[in-house]
Amino acid sequence: MPSNPPPLTPRPEGLYCPDGDFFVDPVRPVPRALITHGHADHARAGHSAVMATRQTLDIMALRYGADFAQSTQVAEGTSRIGGVEVSFHPAGHVLGSAQICIAGQGGRVVVTGDYTRTPNAACAPWEPVPCDILVTEATFALPVFRHPDPQDEIAKLLASVAAFPDRAHLVGAYALGKAQRVIMLLRAAGYDAPIYIHGALQKLCDYHIAQGIALGDLRPATVARGKKGDFAGAIILAPPSAFAATWAQRFPDPVICFASGWMMVRARARQRGVELPLVISDHVDWSQLTQTITELDPAETWVTHGREDAIMRWCEMHQRKARPLRLVGYEDEPE
Repeated sequence: MPSNPPPLTPRPEGLYCPDGDFFVDPVRPVPRALITHGHADHARAGHSAVMATRQTLDIMALRYGADFAQSTQVAEGTSRIGGVEVSFHPAGHVLGSAQICIAGQGGRVVVTGDYTRTPNAACAPWEPVPCDILVTEATFALPVFRHPDPQDEIAKLLASVAAFPDRAHLVGAYALGKAQRVIMLLRAAGYDAPIYIHGALQKLCDYHIAQGIALGDLRPATVARGKKGDFAGAIILAPPSAFAATWAQRFPDPVICFASGWMMVRARARQRGVELPLVISDHVDWSQLTQTITELDPAETWVTHGREDAIMRWCEMHQRKARPLRLVGYEDEPE
């Protein structure tokens, strides 16, 4: 790697590129932002100029309104910004999610944002991008986090639906990405019955359908449209926050489910009152994270957010140079 300073440096606003005068996923309004994906902890409104994939820009407009930034630019191919070249590559996390490659005199840096290597029919798959510096998340960077096959988790859900035909199954799933992924997994498993969705999921599900993601028969989860018993045996998706409201009490003896990598932690499941935890994650687990570092073999690995200590220790044991950035403001998607 060249001896020049690297193209990125951490600042309170987020990762800053001096040669391009922009930030990546800044946590507060800045003059120019490059955004990896549409989750609210990475994509915030109020920046003067935003560059992202077309789908991420669309999603930000759906969530924040058309005037979420003063100007926008679609990331296509390789673009020159000041003294660096930038390109966007699929991250496999949610629709429109991207890793951002920044190449300058200090070498090639890849900012992964959030990513997973597990296939996800609701978005483009992760692609390996060679780099000198890998900037990775560490959400599940502990050896205990080895996520199961998501199809096996969906099989558990369908087995429960068959075992309890008089109960509704309420599945907590974040509005962007997780909800559509669960729906696609159900369809891939042969479940072609109507799936009911909370109103908070409607706009983003409609957008996925418009982008060619076949979600099948989706219907509003509105008790006013029928009797409470009409939802016996049904699968209903809602944002996790809905379970704390009276909305969830409208359904017949519901089985509370939650689709998240955090469902490996039993205490979290109990805290949320989850009867059927579904370990379905849109982030790399320990095995995928270490595999990515090994295969890309960067000169340095920077850890942006999550559980940094274990992966730092792993890098040390494998004679790999690593740096914790200890950035704050990135977590599970706020609801």
